[in-house]
Amino acid sequence: MKHTTLAILAFSSFIVAGCNEEKAAIDARAEATKEAIDNRKEAVNTAAADAKKQADIDATISKANIEASKTAAQAQLDADKKRADAVATAEKARVDAEKK
Repeated sequence: MKHTTLAILAFSSFIVAGCNEEKAAIDARAEATKEAIDNRKEAVNTAAADAKKQADIDATISKANIEASKTAAQAQLDADKKRADAVATAEKARVDAEKK
């Protein structure tokens, strides 16, 4: 009877030990999965931050281009205005010269 009890006790210990190893492996897989998800979340956050920075840079460049276009257009209009004044002055001078 001693041998039977000892055999049952050994078998039970073996099963419990096997279950503990299996549970430990499951816990390790779960932890690795969680860590991988956390790493992906960090990567997504980093990518979003980089995209926001690039969007800010692009917006600044666009604003600068708009301002440069505005300045160039205003300069051209000022030049056209001066040219119109010069043409008018030249025509007045011509008219005055013809009348003399």
